[in-house]
Amino acid sequence: MKLILLGPPGAGKGTQAVRIEENFGIIQLSTGDMLRSSVASGSELGKKVKSIMESGGLVPDGIMIDMIRDRISKNDCSAGFILDGFPRTTAQAEALDVMLMNFNKPLDAVIELKVIDDVLIKRIAGRFTCANCGEGYNKELKPLKKDGVCDKCGGLSFKFRKDDREDTVAARLKAYHDMTAPLIPYYSKKDVLFSVDGMKNIDEVSKDVNNILKRLT
Repeated sequence: MKLILLGPPGAGKGTQAVRIEENFGIIQLSTGDMLRSSVASGSELGKKVKSIMESGGLVPDGIMIDMIRDRISKNDCSAGFILDGFPRTTAQAEALDVMLMNFNKPLDAVIELKVIDDVLIKRIAGRFTCANCGEGYNKELKPLKKDGVCDKCGGLSFKFRKDDREDTVAARLKAYHDMTAPLIPYYSKKDVLFSVDGMKNIDEVSKDVNNILKRLT
């Protein structure tokens, strides 16, 4: 099954992608991980990517598409994949569609996690992770069971992302609505869009996502 998860920063795409991996054996493909892997490979494509990144430029859509094509040809994608971080614009979505059709791997579903901006800002601003094991928490949605102690490893120190401040989150949401939200009507017209209430708790969202994927399979 070939999937895309859509939603603004903090909507829970990463969490749901991990659960889909576990439940359906579909691998999550992060464009960030793919870029780093491409550079580390030393391939011609990797050399191009390295040069662009070192100069501070943005990797062109064509190179991103080539990189995704190479990645989904690997054996671990035989059961399908979840694209994380791509596409972000309608132009990227159009190029991706052409590549997937030529590769005979058209998308099966695009799942939108619908959220309310004001609530989402508070949700993101409350995020933090254990500095020792990386376990994620949220002051409101997933607080520590014991104050100051990681539930998973017992660690006593935690990290907060600089870009999780309320003003920064608001700017990221605006960028999402300006650039990425137009993908919702784009995929709706193709009859592959499914919407889920991302304001529910994590388990309820997972249940809704699983029900959609079960119907598709």
